[in-house]
Amino acid sequence: MRLDAETVKHVANLARLGLTDAEIEKMQDELVPILDYFEMLGEINTDEIPPTAQIIAVANYMRPDKARPSAQTEEVLKNAPAREGGYFKVKAVFGEE
Repeated sequence: MRLDAETVKHVANLARLGLTDAEIEKMQDELVPILDYFEMLGEINTDEIPPTAQIIAVANYMRPDKARPSAQTEEVLKNAPAREGGYFKVKAVFGEE
């Protein structure tokens, strides 16, 4: 089986991919086994599996909030591409510098 070019273009558009004509030609054959696999997965009975099931136990790990000394200014700024005094210097985001 081979997908038509319009179907490949539609799938690429859904994925926000820009494909060349050569890539579309290649995907016409390569998408078929992928779609077949999804079809096979659709046949699995998942009635007993809750929609938010996890394969591992998930728990939030909270560490104690303890005050500790921070890094020294010179240590932090030693690799800065630009600095002004004790601060990182960055390009202006709003307005002019």
